[in-house]
Amino acid sequence: MHPAVDVRELTPDDLTAAWTLGRHAFGSDPQPPPHATTDQPGLTRYGAFDTTGQLLGKAVDLHHDQWWNGRPVTAADVGGVAVAPAARRRGVARALLTGLLRGAHDRGAAVSALFPTTTAAYRACGWDVAGALRTLDIPTAALPPHRPPPHLTVRDGGPADLPAVTDLYEHVARHRRGLLTRRGPLYDHPTDALPTDGLTLVEQDGHLVGYATWNRGRGYGPDAVLTVDNIHATTTDAARTLVGLLATWASVTPTLRLSLLDGDPITAHLPIEIAREHHRDTWMHRPVDITRAITQRGWPTHTHGTTTFTLHDDLADWNTGTWRLDIADGTAELHRTTTDTPLHLTVRGFAQLYTGASNAETLQHAGLLHTDATADPRPLDLLAAAGPAHLHDYF
Repeated sequence: MHPAVDVRELTPDDLTAAWTLGRHAFGSDPQPPPHATTDQPGLTRYGAFDTTGQLLGKAVDLHHDQWWNGRPVTAADVGGVAVAPAARRRGVARALLTGLLRGAHDRGAAVSALFPTTTAAYRACGWDVAGALRTLDIPTAALPPHRPPPHLTVRDGGPADLPAVTDLYEHVARHRRGLLTRRGPLYDHPTDALPTDGLTLVEQDGHLVGYATWNRGRGYGPDAVLTVDNIHATTTDAARTLVGLLATWASVTPTLRLSLLDGDPITAHLPIEIAREHHRDTWMHRPVDITRAITQRGWPTHTHGTTTFTLHDDLADWNTGTWRLDIADGTAELHRTTTDTPLHLTVRGFAQLYTGASNAETLQHAGLLHTDATADPRPLDLLAAAGPAHLHDYF
């Protein structure tokens, strides 16, 4: 039997209880950091309460934007979901996520992503698996040595260089799909110190063309690891130079640990065939508002087409209905229609197509797209025309 649950935004008076609930769920440090128990810009915290006012569950809507083919799309990315042990499997998480989606819709969000500790609960609420953030280990000694060419300058960076780093990341990320913009209140950090142990910059004619942020770790024996949090380049010479600089760590850090973007310039200069997966973080996606999700993003300029489908969304009823999709010249429109269509798409199926994680025929086999026996599902592949999405920031 489901308890009566009141979902609302948390007040400052609720934050200590929310921290305790999260600490029990995730094994966090017993002492909360200052930001956990004070109001913070760029996010909305939700709580589920019983009739006595006891906190049963909590979740956070992170006010991110995601890049989708050159355009930022407003996101309600989800983190910190936790339910009290005695209240689990009683509908609290569903009520909590329903409230979060409604609040996110009201503030103008279009899409949502999250990293699940369990996929079943989120699939039941309309999110579905769209990809994985993989962390790889590569023997540092296997990296190809390379001396920086004369036209490039290599130097250590400092806090004053962080705006240029953000600009280069944006240049790399904006034409992809799903990557965070890394702008807004959640990324307005103090600039008097680096957030990592080190920042290495590669410049050409005074302009940044590559960078790596890294954490040294501990020791210099066989278990020592150099963790590269971010590494990006906009020229092949910059990428080759960064890889060559990482190779110089071989005598003290036998292992290089990093995450890569598929097909990026860095990967082209790594012995990727000997990389081993250190960790995999599955991520999931769903639309908050399908009209915004379709119209805010960019689309491939070569893609033109029209299709009609009926969408079913149990948690976000504003998405449910029959829709006509038109894509042309890098933009798309979505309008409600009364036209009959044999293509009935679940919200999970929409998420997989939107992120390029699947195609229409596969969704039909998986039961996420329902058609009659004579209908061709492939017109819905328009939704997947841009290719796969990626998520490069864990939250």
